[in-house]
Amino acid sequence: MNCIRLPFVIKALANAVFLFFTEGIGYILIRGGSMKTKTRLTQAYESAKRISLNADSKFVFFSDIHRGDNSISDEFAHNQNIYFHALQDYFAKGYTYIEVGDGDELWEHSKFRDLRGAHGDVYQLISNFYKEGRFHMIFGNHNMELKYKHLVERNLFRFFDEFLDQEDELFPGIEVYEAIVLEDTETGQDILVVHGHQGDFFNDQLWWLTRFFHRYFWRYFHLIGFRNPASPAKNRIKRHKIEKNFTKWIEINQRMIIAGHTHRPKCPPAGDLPYFNTGCCIHPRNITGLEIVEGSI
Repeated sequence: MNCIRLPFVIKALANAVFLFFTEGIGYILIRGGSMKTKTRLTQAYESAKRISLNADSKFVFFSDIHRGDNSISDEFAHNQNIYFHALQDYFAKGYTYIEVGDGDELWEHSKFRDLRGAHGDVYQLISNFYKEGRFHMIFGNHNMELKYKHLVERNLFRFFDEFLDQEDELFPGIEVYEAIVLEDTETGQDILVVHGHQGDFFNDQLWWLTRFFHRYFWRYFHLIGFRNPASPAKNRIKRHKIEKNFTKWIEINQRMIIAGHTHRPKCPPAGDLPYFNTGCCIHPRNITGLEIVEGSI
């Protein structure tokens, strides 16, 4: 009797999980995603941190940085020098940095100190923004834990400096938001800045379950070519559905949105609905983001 080869079994299991998410119960639950997205975006807008915006304001937005532990699974590692150089330039030019979710890869890694230790120079630079009042952080699905204040205090307020053998401040007193609203002091127009997982069932309501699969399953399988079907960055149909739901909310509420989550950068042409997307910082050879400077995006 022939034995079934292990790679075949692994591939079959991966395909079964893929079908579960995309064709089975996932399809049934996601069908109502449009209404849920509208509700969740409205909730995020109403509870958002308000920040004033004028013609002299300078903002830069990056999302989906996914800072990891500098191991082979750390997708940020190959772009860390580009990202660091960009932030240095924005810091020197007086920009305010808004991180639009998924800055830290806390689905793959349970300990924030591993990320800070791997990318200490990056965190120190962001800390410099923060200490000058020029940094605001939004949580996404991959760092959803940061919506809990006690975890923010434990992980972000301070860190242990191994070189000096003492604790030092990182982001003392920081608040991490679900959303930020930029309010134009001259026109009254506002812009909702949000990560974009709102209403995405497996990355919002069931984020803890998806985190489990990601941490103990997809983290390893994406290294050999398997795609995580719960991720809009790896699932074209899911990505387009999210974008469609967002544009519906914009049309109904007549407000602009800056988001991330899908990893697909978007700057709409004149006349289209004002849905902007930062893209991400884990493309193979580049990072993408958005700027607001001299009254323009």
